[in-house]
Amino acid sequence: MKNTVIFLLVFFLFQSCKAAVSDGDKPADQSKTAVAFWLTSPESNVLFEEQNANLFFGNQVNPYESITVDTTQIFQTIDGFGNCLTGGSATLLNKMDATSRGAILKELFATDGNNIGISYLRVSIGASDLSANVFSYNDLPAGETDPAMTRFSLDAERIDLIPVLKEILAINPGIKIMGSPWSAPTWMKTNNDSKGGSLKPEYFDAYAKYFVKYIQGMKTEGITIDAITIQNEPLHPGNNPSMYMTAEDQALFIKRSLGPAFVAANISTKIIVYDHNADRPDYPLTILNDPEAAKYVDGSAFHLYGGSIDALTPVHNAFPDKNLYFTEQWVGAPGNLGGDLAWHVRTLIIGGTRNWCRNVLEWNLAADPNNDPHTIGGCDKCLGTITINGNMVTRNPAYYILAHASKFVRPGSVRIESNSSLTLPNVAFKTPDGKKVLIVQNNSGATRNFNIRFRDKTAVTFLRNGAVGTYVW
Repeated sequence: MKNTVIFLLVFFLFQSCKAAVSDGDKPADQSKTAVAFWLTSPESNVLFEEQNANLFFGNQVNPYESITVDTTQIFQTIDGFGNCLTGGSATLLNKMDATSRGAILKELFATDGNNIGISYLRVSIGASDLSANVFSYNDLPAGETDPAMTRFSLDAERIDLIPVLKEILAINPGIKIMGSPWSAPTWMKTNNDSKGGSLKPEYFDAYAKYFVKYIQGMKTEGITIDAITIQNEPLHPGNNPSMYMTAEDQALFIKRSLGPAFVAANISTKIIVYDHNADRPDYPLTILNDPEAAKYVDGSAFHLYGGSIDALTPVHNAFPDKNLYFTEQWVGAPGNLGGDLAWHVRTLIIGGTRNWCRNVLEWNLAADPNNDPHTIGGCDKCLGTITINGNMVTRNPAYYILAHASKFVRPGSVRIESNSSLTLPNVAFKTPDGKKVLIVQNNSGATRNFNIRFRDKTAVTFLRNGAVGTYVW
């Protein structure tokens, strides 16, 4: 009898172990659904570090809030995450010695190891306010004009920008590049000045040729411009350089001059409208409501110095066949990792993509310790994603903001469904190689335990107040 009881106990234990194995609880099986976890936690002074958290999907039951990821609901395709490579950024990078520059460019643009894999760049067409000085590609003496663009030249960019872009392309040949002008050449403008003024209608065709020459010239250098916006911040003529452009004028310029010029030159570069704050969605809608202009337009671009990120979804709903892009947001010097990380990840990385953006771009890639270079009257408090001091590099809040998305959500990923939460804002993606990526920010004011739910299995984790976690499986 005793032997029989022992036999039965061993038998039942064996069956229990068998059941556990079949449910995926054996460590060898668990590794198939292990969750990698990267963390930035200002409270704990953890800066984008992979955690040895031993996270697995299983059958845990607990009272914690759950974020459920659903790959069957698919939204927009992602083009990338990145920065604006300003003229000043390129100048600082190009002044570094070759070894130091190569190391930081690899860290920023490669995806292996601890590199963060920036996959999208916006560059200025001519000078931005974060160039050392104001210039265009067709600057002429007072009183002269050049409608045929015979004196167009990219020579100003061959000093710093083009060499740096070529180094970046050697690291990441697939990186997408967007060009945006801050101003037309002054001789095309109503005030003959780099600051303010508007594009004269008689120079619409000339300005279209300017864009064509730019795209063709960069292509000759081996640099493909994937997209252009018509005008950076067209409703803000107070910057240097800048240019005021109404929605009606932008629509007219596109349908009368730029669109036909691109077609005639067989240019496939995307035309993107607006490129300004979310408080004026009527601007892109005005253009998209004009069918003769809209037929040339890929989509609309936004900043968030005014308005709410939620204003982008109605633009998508009105024109679901047109794309949305988030093209600029600054971090003000000297930076505050706790506040900047939380706001930018919650509002832009999560909010921007939840509101249909195909990309999210932070503003200036690099500045020096004095927030230089910039034009006279340009931004003197724009903190770079990195600070460059000679060959020394300091990583600032935007570096960690971008890293949580750029390293893992590669171009061609798609946004997938995850339930929204006020205390744990989040967004989920499926990558081209089938991995799932979940980005979560703890907005609750205290440490929060929570579940990640996927296909009826649960992984249990936690984030401290203000922290950001990226989970990959």
